[in-house]
Amino acid sequence: MLPYVMLNTERLLLRPLIETDAETLYTIFSDAAVMRYWNTAPWEHVGEARDAIANDFEARRTGSYLQLGIEKNADAQLIGTCTLFNFNHQCRRAELGYALARSSWGRGFMHEALSALLDYAFAELNLHRIEAEIDPRNFASAKTLDRLGFLKEGHRRDRWMVSGEGSDSHLYGLLVGDRLSSARVDRPSGRPVRGLCAGRVNPVI
Repeated sequence: MLPYVMLNTERLLLRPLIETDAETLYTIFSDAAVMRYWNTAPWEHVGEARDAIANDFEARRTGSYLQLGIEKNADAQLIGTCTLFNFNHQCRRAELGYALARSSWGRGFMHEALSALLDYAFAELNLHRIEAEIDPRNFASAKTLDRLGFLKEGHRRDRWMVSGEGSDSHLYGLLVGDRLSSARVDRPSGRPVRGLCAGRVNPVI
């Protein structure tokens, strides 16, 4: 069983999704721009959001994955999600997924949220390695992972078929030692990252 987690940052609260988040969650995951580089098509009805939230409760009980909503402190608005899933407890490894509402792109929110989640994962969940998989065309997501200290480790051709379209995947990895180094340096972001859609995979879909 995974603990009930709430993480605070300067501008954000990371917290479990609740039933009243369904409409906003649906708005995010039904947006074709947000889902452009996802591994499934955009949601078509709000029931998919309700199912995802119900699945989160069960997942926390079984320890199969941990998904947190990303909420702005300024107005308590839900703007996205970030997730740890595919836990391998023997190897102390998990995968990372994330998505951000289009209205919140370009403000550094995802970097801030993932920084908090990664620090929690390494310090409190005792993970040694975290992996991420993205579409190679998702340049904004690649920049975010690079800034967090992830290293690109592989390329898989036509790994996913979504709506009849095949797409490749870039594989990224982050070790606990990498994170400690990147946290000290915190690679400069340059221009704001725009068009941040999502990691490749997320168990809510």
